[in-house]
Amino acid sequence: MLETVFEFLFKYRPVVFERGELVFATPWPFAFVAIAGALAVVGTVVLYARARTETRDKFTLAGMRLAAIAVIVFSLAGPALVIATVVPQENFIGVLIDDSESMQITDVAGASRGARAAEIVGADAPLLRELADRFKVRVYRFSEIVERVTDPASLTFEGRRTDIGQALSQVQRELSSVPLAGLVVLSDGGENTSSQLTDPLLQLQAAGVPVHTVGLGEPSFERDIEVVRVETPRAVLTGSIVAAELTIRYVGFGGETIEVQVESNGAIVSTREVRLPRDGNTITVRAHFTTEEHGPQRFRFVIPSHDGEMIDENNVREALIVVEDRREKILYFEGEPRFEVKFLRRAVADDENVHVVTLQRTAENKYLRLDVEDSTELAAGFPRTREELFRYRGLILGSVEASFFTHDQLQMIADFVSVRGGGLLTLGGRRAFAEGGYTETPVADALPVVLAPRQRGDTARFFREVHVSLTPFGRTHAVTQLRASPQASEARWDSLPSLSILNPIREVKPGASTLLMGEGRGGPYVVMAYQRYGRGKSIAFPVQDSWVWQMDASIPLEDLTHENLWRQLLRWLVSGVATHVIATTSDDRAEVGHEVEVTAEVSDSGYLRLNGADVTATIITPSGEERAVPMEWTVERDGEYRVAFTPEMEGLYEVRVAARQGDVPLGEARSFVQAGDVHAEFFGAEMREPLLRRIADETGGHFYTPETVSTLPEDVSFTESGATVYEQRDLWDMPFLLFLLVGLLGGEWVYRRARGLP
Repeated sequence: MLETVFEFLFKYRPVVFERGELVFATPWPFAFVAIAGALAVVGTVVLYARARTETRDKFTLAGMRLAAIAVIVFSLAGPALVIATVVPQENFIGVLIDDSESMQITDVAGASRGARAAEIVGADAPLLRELADRFKVRVYRFSEIVERVTDPASLTFEGRRTDIGQALSQVQRELSSVPLAGLVVLSDGGENTSSQLTDPLLQLQAAGVPVHTVGLGEPSFERDIEVVRVETPRAVLTGSIVAAELTIRYVGFGGETIEVQVESNGAIVSTREVRLPRDGNTITVRAHFTTEEHGPQRFRFVIPSHDGEMIDENNVREALIVVEDRREKILYFEGEPRFEVKFLRRAVADDENVHVVTLQRTAENKYLRLDVEDSTELAAGFPRTREELFRYRGLILGSVEASFFTHDQLQMIADFVSVRGGGLLTLGGRRAFAEGGYTETPVADALPVVLAPRQRGDTARFFREVHVSLTPFGRTHAVTQLRASPQASEARWDSLPSLSILNPIREVKPGASTLLMGEGRGGPYVVMAYQRYGRGKSIAFPVQDSWVWQMDASIPLEDLTHENLWRQLLRWLVSGVATHVIATTSDDRAEVGHEVEVTAEVSDSGYLRLNGADVTATIITPSGEERAVPMEWTVERDGEYRVAFTPEMEGLYEVRVAARQGDVPLGEARSFVQAGDVHAEFFGAEMREPLLRRIADETGGHFYTPETVSTLPEDVSFTESGATVYEQRDLWDMPFLLFLLVGLLGGEWVYRRARGLP
């Protein structure tokens, strides 16, 4: 509508003014026009200077008269636009049509995006005929591949991915030997590959090839739910509770209740109802489930479709989790005999995936060793070397004072977390935390809590009984799930008896998270908090008698609250702990034919990153075929090696990474990739107008919709690319100039009448 009004007033469409250059081609001698204009201006100034009226009237009338003279002089000067236009049938134009799955979405006036594209550039479509009248047209389809087509009706709209950058580069290369007037892209803008657009756009800009984009689809849906992302650990122990974090985006469903389902092997293993807030469009939800079978397991996170949803395919996400049936070794060092040792060991005694080695000081230089593997393990007490300590994947420190350790041992404990990537759990007690003298030690740096310095001369012992409750973050964390549902779990926490604390910790560090708080006199107090520290994690659990949750009179004999908490806590302690070789893939699910990147982190015996290793990745296909490929150091980071492979069939791919330093093996690791259809096209499937506008703007093209695309053939004709000629288009007879002149003269007459002037 606005463009129509503009063309009526200014004679030509806006694109002519954008592309054209203003010149003056008056048929009169320029000096004549200049002198006539100057005389008219001088006469007007003199006339109104002598007028007997108020100064305000003089300036107003003189201004309107001078503006009218300027319009007349401008018209006499012969204004015109010089614009480059293509020579008919001497230039080529490339038309690229999105052939991906998202073009099947029906959101364009009851028709699919693909059907709308066929209407625009079909064999009998007016747009293609008009382009063919001016250019030699080459039509291409693109998705993850780019291919020339002779008949747009042959498009299937079944491409798995959209790669606009690759399509632009390939078509530009194919047409580089002919005069190319521009490219036209019909797409919803669903760019969902890892390739970058910057380089292709710079190349097109340098070549002077404009790209005109036609956006297909709605920029926003009225009703839809999408599982944007699912975050899960890549590997867990058998029988662990997993907390998967789902990011859900929704529109039109605010205030409604949805169900989140977790499926494995075709069976629903967990469900949760979630009420969507009315005042938002994104929510993060945690779903909990237990891993039973070991090996790589596929889990589906599903939101059942609702009436009126635009797309159903984006209600499902999948994740691949490697369930490992191995025994993790944890060192528990306790500085004094107490009940906590007995009940902690009893809680995990039947857990085949957790091996707690206990070292308990019974007297000076005397220790009780429990569950050691041989007679030499911990024979000299707490480890004195990094190699000895780093054999363990987790470390529990009980009530043992900091002065027991040498400074090197204290630094070694901090390095166990930050460098080795192990898990550190500190328990409460009269010799723990600040009461044990850990303030301003390397261990204090690793802790997630702030240790208040002890006042000089303060010998009074702190003691409080606290009722433990969940924080908002703790309600959704896997380690605090004591029952099947979050609601039942929270109710169980509220019913547990009070515990006692000897360490008044009230503050956590920035970046740390609090799971449990304790209410008591002078409180609240921190009962459980954790933080990432370097490569590992550090957990503070400053209570001295969690065994009360096993032995209190209110706890039934068959109740497993205490056992479940400690099993989950220790499994979490050693989850994600680094080994000498760590293998990861860029995706745990990938399309067939889509490149997957394998990254390995390699460390030496002291867990320092190693650059000079021989690293090999063995790719095992679903059919059992093995292919070994060397991995190269990335140079970007110490100890990081990388290689890529492309899945050629659907199914589960295993990647085994082995590293050696000379003849010494450093270790092995494995990762998995599930190849198949991930339906990437249906996520974030609204028409991406900003991306399409960026492509057009950066190359000198225009952005169109199906409603405005009819002007595209004429707009493409105005270009300096290819074989062109220059045209001159007069502006002196624009209706706008006539309306402006009449308006100024009429305004002068009306003003005179209103002011009673002659």
